[in-house]
Amino acid sequence: MQKAVEFKNVTKAYGEVTAVRDINFSIDPGKLVTLLGPSGCGKTTTLRLIAGLEMVTDGNIFIGGKEVTHISASDRDVSMVFQSYALFPHMTVIQNVSYGLTMSHMTKTEVAEKAQQGLDLVGLADFGGRLPSELSGGQQQRVAVARALVLEPEVLLFDEPLSNLDAKLRRRVREEIRELQQKLSLTTVYVTHDQEEALAVSDLIIVMNDAIISQEGTPRQLYEEPENIFVSDFIGDANLIKAEILNIVRDKAEVNIGGIHLKLKHNGIPKGEVNVAVRPQAINLNSSTNKNNIPATILKASYLGDHLEYTLSSTIGELFVIDNQMEKLFKSGTQVYLTFRNHGLSLVPES
Repeated sequence: MQKAVEFKNVTKAYGEVTAVRDINFSIDPGKLVTLLGPSGCGKTTTLRLIAGLEMVTDGNIFIGGKEVTHISASDRDVSMVFQSYALFPHMTVIQNVSYGLTMSHMTKTEVAEKAQQGLDLVGLADFGGRLPSELSGGQQQRVAVARALVLEPEVLLFDEPLSNLDAKLRRRVREEIRELQQKLSLTTVYVTHDQEEALAVSDLIIVMNDAIISQEGTPRQLYEEPENIFVSDFIGDANLIKAEILNIVRDKAEVNIGGIHLKLKHNGIPKGEVNVAVRPQAINLNSSTNKNNIPATILKASYLGDHLEYTLSSTIGELFVIDNQMEKLFKSGTQVYLTFRNHGLSLVPES
């Protein structure tokens, strides 16, 4: 199958600073792929390289099977939705959506019809005569999406599209973007530093750190099978615990974690000392002991409405725990005993 976007050994340097270093990835048509990572990791530079707003220092970029490495932004079949929305304040909503179409060879009637269809798609059919200042932040974001959609791009690009919205609105707008992307089967590349947002909207996530790709995979693969310490901590938080692989049988390893023996997927890691990434939700707390648990002391306890958060001290180190058992709240200083769930633990190598 022909790839919608493909990077082959792409590097982008600004003088002595390398923003993107020798990265390779491909995106299938109709998929939403998120570039995820902390500030300065290279994700926005990668998006701008797809758009043609930056040119590569080395390597090759293909869109729809066609090499576009040295083709300008105006000649690439892509549209971009910016973090700032970039709407013209003196133009009405319909004029903003029509702007890109007016550069084409369409008649005024065709432009107006297509722009109205774009507003219909994003649920703003009756807002065409308003100015951007008369809209909420979420509505302005939808206008920016409509303006990009009407150009019918081969690839739609989003650069931190929800960062200016409050938490509840972010959730609603990201759901709208995802529904629209799936409905239209749009190839979409989405940049965010918010791991929850990435997990919610993506078919595939490419995690970047220090100008390279740390890991790529489905949201579930990245959360449940991180390949390195950075990904285990960046995607969903993780307690990193030292343990020992005692034995390996087929794809399972017998692991000793502070005296508790578990069987986990070994991911090619040999016998000996190992890191175990333990999700905060994978730790059970009990007030009474049994023969297969680890004693701990509650250092901090926080009530967050739908869950409780604890910081513990234990023989395997300080741990962060998320507990959904709202009927029991352990206070600071309480002695507890912890065990592990079957789900939410993974072995990760040092690097």
